[in-house]
Amino acid sequence: MFVLNKYKYIFGPVPSRRMGLSLGVSPIPKGHCNYSCVYCQLGRTTSMTNEIKNFYDSKEIVNEVKDYLRNGFNFDVLTLVGEGEPLLYSNIDDLISELKKIIKKPIALITNGALLSDKNIREKIKDIDILLPSLDSYNQEMLRKINRPYRKIIFEDSVLGLEKFSKNFDGQIWIEIMLIKNINDDKNSILKFKKILEKIKYDKVYINVPVRPPAEEWVQIPGEENINFAVNELDGISMENLASEGFYSEEIDDLEAIISIIKRHPMNQFEIKSFLIERKNEKPQEILDKLDIDEKIIKIDYKGYKNYRIK
Repeated sequence: MFVLNKYKYIFGPVPSRRMGLSLGVSPIPKGHCNYSCVYCQLGRTTSMTNEIKNFYDSKEIVNEVKDYLRNGFNFDVLTLVGEGEPLLYSNIDDLISELKKIIKKPIALITNGALLSDKNIREKIKDIDILLPSLDSYNQEMLRKINRPYRKIIFEDSVLGLEKFSKNFDGQIWIEIMLIKNINDDKNSILKFKKILEKIKYDKVYINVPVRPPAEEWVQIPGEENINFAVNELDGISMENLASEGFYSEEIDDLEAIISIIKRHPMNQFEIKSFLIERKNEKPQEILDKLDIDEKIIKIDYKGYKNYRIK
């Protein structure tokens, strides 16, 4: 019987409001990142680094994907992502090349974009189908305030790297801007984003807000007026208005199914109840009670609901 928990590098599929069911592939260890974003749902970065390393054998990752594919389970896109920054993985070009040989569906890459300043990195990822870079700041000062980067990262270099990559990229670029109340959500900030975007060849701009528990408690969701201004001025798409297919797991046991999801993707109690009801579970509260007493699970109360994720 297929057991998702046997995998080390892949997870899901999990619902993506942008891409449908996303089969995640994580080529880096947990917490390794060159940013420590104030809004990160995984908390503060535990291993701040800008060193590009071959963390894992790409053959092992590909073999896991092959094993998953043999089971014939459905997904819409394979996404290179991680609990950190995937561009820190030095062998990402080989990984992309080998994955292209075994899957016909799109390969996406979610990145903070910091390392796009490196020409070699840009060359390594040129064959992906969708690039999803973050653009939460518009200058070095704002980068330090929101993304808290590794000390050697320069905002202008990263944005120039994204600009250069976009001009020679055959796939799609979907930029995501995270707006934070009283930080980068005012009209002047939005116009600065607009000026930067004019130099980049992209396909979509997603406007996101911190709906999940952030790394810093002071992070708040902007008002509706500012969100709408950003959507209209940047010709963007509000993430909050996108439909989701719902959470998904191949686990037979309902509790194990929840755990398999929250290892990588936090869920609140309403999402858990909805997920369990879809699975014909008649006593979802019993599952929530078990989650509440499990010491391996972090419970966070945020904006009127409880969120769960693995420690």
